[in-house]
Amino acid sequence: MRRIAIAALLTASVAAEAPAQPLQAQPIQIREIGSLHVGGRVAEVSGLPEQEITFSPGAPPLRINPNGQFQVEQMYAQYVRLADPRARYPLILAHGGGLTGVTYETTPDGRPGWQMAFLRAGHDVFVTDAVERGRSGWARFPQVFQGEPVFRTMGEGWGLFRVGPGDGWNIDPAQRRAFPDSRFPTGAWNQFMMQAVPRWVTTDRQIQAGYDALVQQICPCVLLVHSQGGNFGFRAALNAPDKIRAVIAVEPSGAPPEGQDAAALKDIPHLVVWGDYTADNPFWQRIRANIDRSQAQIRAVGGVADTLDMPAEGVRGNSHMIMMDTNSDDVAARINTWLDRRGLMR
Repeated sequence: MRRIAIAALLTASVAAEAPAQPLQAQPIQIREIGSLHVGGRVAEVSGLPEQEITFSPGAPPLRINPNGQFQVEQMYAQYVRLADPRARYPLILAHGGGLTGVTYETTPDGRPGWQMAFLRAGHDVFVTDAVERGRSGWARFPQVFQGEPVFRTMGEGWGLFRVGPGDGWNIDPAQRRAFPDSRFPTGAWNQFMMQAVPRWVTTDRQIQAGYDALVQQICPCVLLVHSQGGNFGFRAALNAPDKIRAVIAVEPSGAPPEGQDAAALKDIPHLVVWGDYTADNPFWQRIRANIDRSQAQIRAVGGVADTLDMPAEGVRGNSHMIMMDTNSDDVAARINTWLDRRGLMR
């Protein structure tokens, strides 16, 4: 009942307060584009044999000693700052598992992504690559990272990300079966899979430390997190409640532990965004139950924990990759309306 009521409230608010122009149509003036690395440590590797390597055809071979000190576990973020931001605080965009900050850049079918949408809405935007992803860089394994990386197959996400039924995947695009109302640009699925990168399942502590370091360096700020990034956003708010002004969790795949200190989050409004078909998927049923429990704990201490449930608002077909769906601009506008209602826009 709570989810339906909030969804109805958000629908009414968006209808009343939606911008006159779509977010993508609003002009922007950029003050600065740059990047930074935060966190990390120096690790020492020893006991490995030397190697003889030829780095380029025609170049003489070099003997390389792989032992020594290495900078590891740092996190990368690219930022775009506006000349006259309308948002009160910068917006950090955190991606999910097996992905990088490309999640928020251009969509697989070539449309501007949420990085541009939120810039047009008036936010300074930081797009992150979590530790061991993208431009944050790997470290040796198992000497530094424990275990081996996990690689996502092309078909794994088809059902898990609720683009179509699990048995609807086929290497032949003509034989793939998507949900009839799917809003993911299914013709660009192969292009989407070019974004997939290896990930570890043993690096949560290091990834969390990276996000905590970024929060300490650039915040106060608003966190927008997706999928695996949900855990890191929720915990970043618990670790630095004085720095986080809001948490927007888009289809988070994990929640804080049941014994979380919800009182510490009382003054940090939370919004959870859901796409379609979660009720039909056992994995996502369990995830939603955990998130609902966490949201209820925040509300029980007088905090704000809202839900933007797209099917409850009459919008069907959104996938787990909602920022890439064909209605991604509309979802971004609804999120921005929520931020405005929470007093986070000028």
